Amino acid sequence: MKPALIASSLVLLLTMAGAPAVHAGPGHDHGDAPAAPTANGPQRQPDGSVFLPKPAQRQLGVRTLATQAATLPRSFELNGLVAMDPNAGGKVQPLNAGRIEPGPRGLPNPGQAVRKGEVLAYVVSSAAPIDQSNQAAQLAELRAAKSLADKRVVRLKELADTVPRKDIEAAESEAQSLADRIRALGVGVAPREALLAPVSGVIASASAVAGQVVDARELLFEIVDPARLRIEALAFDAGMAADIGGASMAIGSERVPLQFIGAARSLREQALPLVFRAEGKVLAALAVGQPVRVFVQGKTQVQGIAVPMAALMRNPANQAIVWVKTAPERFEPRVVTTTPLDGVTVAVTSGLQAGDRVATQGATLINQVR
Repeated sequence: MKPALIASSLVLLLTMAGAPAVHAGPGHDHGDAPAAPTANGPQRQPDGSVFLPKPAQRQLGVRTLATQAATLPRSFELNGLVAMDPNAGGKVQPLNAGRIEPGPRGLPNPGQAVRKGEVLAYVVSSAAPIDQSNQAAQLAELRAAKSLADKRVVRLKELADTVPRKDIEAAESEAQSLADRIRALGVGVAPREALLAPVSGVIASASAVAGQVVDARELLFEIVDPARLRIEALAFDAGMAADIGGASMAIGSERVPLQFIGAARSLREQALPLVFRAEGKVLAALAVGQPVRVFVQGKTQVQGIAVPMAALMRNPANQAIVWVKTAPERFEPRVVTTTPLDGVTVAVTSGLQAGDRVATQGATLINQVR
């Protein structure tokens, strides 16, 4: 390297080493602050509304529904319980105490379909040793008497020409009576009771095990028809029974209509039981004893706007709100008051106007935008 080039490089390095540090002017030093977020993504506005671009709406699956004002029946929400329909279900209980033996198809399992009259199990009745010995002794005496009666009938038939016909018939009747008594007593010594299915349906509960010793009237099997159930709801207002115009319950997102059967005339837990009938394949998702919500529609009407329950959200103040689409990419929260309708929809009585587009799908995701 040339001496002149080396000298110029050393001068440049010394100049840079001695130069003072350069700082940005006031207002231009960003320091450690994070980068500003982009304005093209979902974000909450200062007024509480949410800016949601069209691509984000499609990605979140947001769907809206134009509301309409209508006259809707006033509804009440009651706590209900799934019960067995007595005309489509039954219970299997033994009449005598004994030991369980499996039926022809073995002991049924919960959920197994059975037919009316099918043998589910056998109960071999149990008896005390002294009773069994007395029955065995009585059976031996009857057999001995039967043997003598048979021999007497044979002798009388051999003397049929000299013996009146009525004596022969009396001896035959006595022998037949002894045979019947022996047969009846033999069945009583070791009886086996067959447990039959009272109705066709599905085994709801089974508590029988092979070899198990059970008492009389002990519940062993419950059979229900999953497509026919009853719903019992408790009403604390006794006058509600006379103001029922319809009823329904919700199973997931499906609405199941209920048919009102009647109201009891005795209180249970200080409330009046209301009985409803439910039918349909969707009832297979329910179990006997499961709590449900029953929505009873009264005969009185209320002015409101019907919206799906999925559209209802909660704001930080725990108020019920819905998200209304006011612009193609803008959603505003509206505080509303509601009354239940049928378990799937609710009636908004204040906070909305007819024609507002309410977010029915994806409202939960809109509510989470910050």
